Parts: sequence; structure tokens; C-alpha cells
Amino acid sequence: MASSTISRLPGFEHINTYFDSQHNIETAKLLPGDYYVTSSTEAVVTVLGSCVSACVRDRVFGIGGMNHFMLPIHEGDRNNWRGGVVDNITRFGNYAMEHLINDILSNGGMRKNLEVKVFGGGRIIKGMSDIGACNARFVLDYLKEEGLSVVSQDLNGDQPRKIYYFPKTGRVLMKKLASLHNDTLVKREEKYFNHIENAPVGGEVDLF
Repeated sequence: MASSTISRLPGFEHINTYFDSQHNIETAKLLPGDYYVTSSTEAVVTVLGSCVSACVRDRVFGIGGMNHFMLPIHEGDRNNWRGGVVDNITRFGNYAMEHLINDILSNGGMRKNLEVKVFGGGRIIKGMSDIGACNARFVLDYLKEEGLSVVSQDLNGDQPRKIYYFPKTGRVLMKKLASLHNDTLVKREEKYFNHIENAPVGGEVDLF
């Protein structure tokens, strides 16, 4: 495979990219906890179960990207993310949204031009609290609190989703996966969930 001619923005060298022959475009592949911002003609792809992805771009300048995150669940703390102190229930969602949006702005985007689309939050892990619904509710509440409107969404349900996002144009391709041929996605999300549940609590973050 030929080497990429895409010039990556600083800080995203660790993200795996490949040439997607089906869509004829260089593509960044996100795993849980990743996010990616680009000013080039690229796609960003991920597969979502309980996790949520926000697709955000400056619709004038065409710089944008996508994240992939899950919130840890603690009963009684689900609505405590507001206010700027990042605790165990919210810090990963806050970080995911803050870093994505701030990197778009720091690379030439403008807040007034931002266009947001959100996906995911399915209930695919049996026997676990409905973390997908919590993720979906968080991202909508967060965007409302920050005054950013959602132009498109597909949240909740009981099916995984594969998402292709094209930041230059804002186009999204979504495929709902009727069934999982293996348990790779479930195992990946359970591993990620356990990691963020047991990680130490963070400090404060600056809300934009």
C-alpha cells in the first residue's frame, strides 16, 4: 500500500490510518477513548456499541473530527457533570468533548460555525446498567449546556453502529449491525468500561 500523502495535525500521529478503497479516501480508525481532528480530505471511522461519538466540524472551513467515548456509571451521580469539576462519572465525556472541540478551534475552526452530529449509545452489554442511555443523555445535555445545536442524531436502541464521518463535507454514513458475528465489540467495551471505572479521579478542566 502506498504511503499516505495526508499531512496530519500535530498530536494525532498515534491514530491508526489506512486507505479505504471502498470510499477511495484516507481513513482514521478510532477505538474507545480516541478522538481525531483533521483539516485534510479524510474520513474517520469507528464502530459503536454502548459508546457515543460526536462528529463536529466547522462547516465554513471544513476542519473537524470525531471522538469515541464511554462514561463510567455511578448510581446517583449521573447528572453531576456540570460545573467544571471532572469526577468519575463525567471526566471521560468531558475530556472527549473538550479536546475534540478545542482542537478544532485551535486549528482554525470557529465556534459560531460548528455543526454537530451524534451517534451510538446502544444497549449491547447484557446484565449491565444501560450505560448506552447514560452516554446518549450526557452528550445531548452537554451540547445543550454549551449552546451547540445537534443537526443530526441516531442514539439508543439495541444495535451496534458503524460510522463513517467526512469532516470536509459533514457527510455521515451509518450502518446498523443487525447481529455481531463475534463478541469482539462487547469484550472491547467491557475492557474499556473496567479501565475507566478503576482509573483515578481527575481534577478540574476549563470549560470553553
